[in-house]
Amino acid sequence: MSTTDPRGAVPRSDYGELVREIRRRGLLHPRPGFYIRVGALALGALAALVLLLFVLRDSWWALLLAPAFGVVSAQIAFLSHDAAHRQVVRGRGLTTALCLTLGNLLNGLSYGWWVAKHDAHHAHPNDLDADPDVAVGVFVFDTDQAGERRGRSAWMTRHQAALFFPLLTLEGFNLRAEGVRALLRSGIAHRWAEGLLLLGHLVLYLALVVSTLTWLQGIAFVLIHQAVLGVYLGSSFAPSHKGMPVPTAEEAADPLLRQVVCSRNIRGGPFVDLALGGLNLQIEHHLFPSMPRPNLRLARPVVRRHCQERGIPYAETTLLASYGLALEHLHQVGAAAPAPSAPRRKATP
Repeated sequence: MSTTDPRGAVPRSDYGELVREIRRRGLLHPRPGFYIRVGALALGALAALVLLLFVLRDSWWALLLAPAFGVVSAQIAFLSHDAAHRQVVRGRGLTTALCLTLGNLLNGLSYGWWVAKHDAHHAHPNDLDADPDVAVGVFVFDTDQAGERRGRSAWMTRHQAALFFPLLTLEGFNLRAEGVRALLRSGIAHRWAEGLLLLGHLVLYLALVVSTLTWLQGIAFVLIHQAVLGVYLGSSFAPSHKGMPVPTAEEAADPLLRQVVCSRNIRGGPFVDLALGGLNLQIEHHLFPSMPRPNLRLARPVVRRHCQERGIPYAETTLLASYGLALEHLHQVGAAAPAPSAPRRKATP
């Protein structure tokens, strides 16, 4: 990600024409049938896993269910993501109720904190000053940021490409901690309702683990479950923007260019759509956040043709290649972190 990417003259985006074409095709219309099916599948899988956990009570074989719990938790998070964008239902009250149920109660993730963070990302993708997803944290995404690191932070930055996937195992815990910290501050709507639902999730989750597993098994189960969830979510969101350019001032001012030039699609069919929760069609999702997930693939050829006709870059690659690009970018940025000072030589007597 470079702020000096020389991409030449800014092309005309004609965003209004694209919006009219998308609306003419009815691609912004709700798809309740899809969400009923996917929701029933996710909740049915969760219920089946809970039942199996009771069947395998106090058995080490129950740990084999932990990765499946992680996958189902991620799928519920994808549903919550879609609901927050009003892809599932349009009404504000129904959207809030659905997101609080899916996010806070079932997954233990704060809806209010997440939607504020995610809205900022959608408004300013890859903007180093405004997008929280590329803010300085455990990872850095710009050489200037890397150059300011010192001590242990500098060491982590130099090795951030190698540490990326291992550290994602902690992302499930981090997302929960960030949500709780946000609720302790003012500014989150429905703070008390969110807090009670997060507490309810914690009580139900621990009750399930304690009532079906020994303490040692329970600790192992929680660690595996949360590790799989963190890696799954991180691996689903990271390919879309990491290693893509920072929009120039001219691009950032255009509603189409600021979304397209810094987003990357992942090639694949219906299985990839389901596995990545539609995030593989990131360009279309960023252009039309309220577009229901199954319509993103229908919008893809329309958006791609629109971009090609105007000379606008439209990035697509495979999932594995996207990981390679993201890791390569992390490695290049990390190389700018200062190395530890060489030990001074002792003076010769």
